[in-house]
Amino acid sequence: MDATLFTNGTLYLGAGAFERASLLVVGDRIVDVIPDGGELPTAAHLVDLAGGTLLPGFQDAHVHPLLAGLQSLGIDLKPVHDRGEYLRLIADYAAANPTAPVLTGGGWFGDVFEGGFPTAAELEGVDGRPIMLHSHDAHGMWVNAAALRAAGIDGATPDPEGGRLIRDGLGQPTGMLLESAVALVEHLMPAPGEALVEAALEAAQRELHSVGVTAWQDAAVGDSDLGPNPLPAYLRLAADGRLTARVVLAQWWDRARGVEQIVDFERVRAEAAAVGVDAGTVKVMIDGMVENHTASMLEPFEGHPGDVGIAFLSPEALVELTTALDAADFQVHFHAVGDAATRHALDAVEAAIRRNGRRGNRHHVAHLDLIDTSDIARFAELDVAANVTAVWARRDEEIVHRKLPLLGAERELTHFPFGDLHRAGARIVGGSDWPVTTPNPLWSIRTAVTRTGLVEDPHAIGDGVLTHPLLGEQALPLGVALDAYLSEAAWVNRLEGETGRLEAGRLADLVWVDADLSDLDAYGSASVRRTYVGGAVVYQAP
Repeated sequence: MDATLFTNGTLYLGAGAFERASLLVVGDRIVDVIPDGGELPTAAHLVDLAGGTLLPGFQDAHVHPLLAGLQSLGIDLKPVHDRGEYLRLIADYAAANPTAPVLTGGGWFGDVFEGGFPTAAELEGVDGRPIMLHSHDAHGMWVNAAALRAAGIDGATPDPEGGRLIRDGLGQPTGMLLESAVALVEHLMPAPGEALVEAALEAAQRELHSVGVTAWQDAAVGDSDLGPNPLPAYLRLAADGRLTARVVLAQWWDRARGVEQIVDFERVRAEAAAVGVDAGTVKVMIDGMVENHTASMLEPFEGHPGDVGIAFLSPEALVELTTALDAADFQVHFHAVGDAATRHALDAVEAAIRRNGRRGNRHHVAHLDLIDTSDIARFAELDVAANVTAVWARRDEEIVHRKLPLLGAERELTHFPFGDLHRAGARIVGGSDWPVTTPNPLWSIRTAVTRTGLVEDPHAIGDGVLTHPLLGEQALPLGVALDAYLSEAAWVNRLEGETGRLEAGRLADLVWVDADLSDLDAYGSASVRRTYVGGAVVYQAP
């Protein structure tokens, strides 16, 4: 087998340790880490790191590749952060696709619109066909009047369970649908064919590899609120070798069904394992998001008496499903934004432990915008990982003007309490939630350490976002933030025995970055030069 020697750079060895060293790979495995000054072996291939950093491949513990890929192939609003630019991109796409029956895409931010939400009126005159655009957070959809008419939505349409229509002063829908209300218009979208779904997943995989991600956990596999089921495409890509990443599939918990669906999850788990894919996780949505008033809260939103958001599942239902999934040896991947949702997730895991004992299924809670201080220590006590979306932890316009006013001064102090979780012994893992945020782990890591935005990020907009930390005491040490995307994410993905560290015997999943990552100032402009999975190059920078 050919040997490859990486030299003239810094290796990240975990727990915050950076060392000048060389690394030898033979075939798909790391064979040796040679200290600086040590005798270097001969190798068929020599990689000069040119002063950059070599790390284990990054792992993303919460990502939505199909949604991201489909958006990139449709009306992709992610690259900009401006109302006028949104309208220009929509109009340009409409002109370039005159035969499309429906115009779809997404990636817009609410802070550029008056009141935090766009309206159908904004799209008046852009195009006469239905226009349907997911918000950047994927918890809402902006539609035009043609889409409302085609779906039969008017003032008499009731809010569905688990969702709502934004209405004007006369009770008429404005063109903004939240959470499960999106289902009222989804039937207007032509179902993407097999070829399009595969193309979207492959586009997403290229993007993830380009930022150094070699493994991920897909947080919406099944017929979900986020679109079509990517499972068949994943299985085809895995079977014919086009799936070059290591992937964990989190199967979607259907809230209209009960524990009887676990037998279906078991069938999919076995089917995926036959082609080398791990489908041993189930995704459970507990609530929505603060800005939409759909996060599940212990106390009402500031200035909104009686409004404690929406809980998609009762605490009793959560206990039942978590206990049953744990007994079947599934990992549960909870979505919890509000402090009530977080508490109910922890209560459910605690109940499962009482019933089943500690089965080591590595349950984790994603997002964690708010955690009541009394629940912080429970993460370590229950061995529940905190799956953090770190790039949100900054003072941008979206946070300052749409979110913090709903929390109030006292509750704001519990906002993204990553530092408190770490100090209490919680396991911190990194999940981008892409396309909700950037998939670039370097930007998330830097924000986790500084609690500020980066000048390179087009969405880091607002007074003080680059200079004034959002609760600086909640910052993470650099080693903890890095390991969240390396060894700790590998643990959540059940890959820690083979990946996540630069050690002899482990798989050569590697990322070469063109900067010295011991310097925090380098993270904004640093870029990936090359990404390897099992010793094979899966991304090469131009």
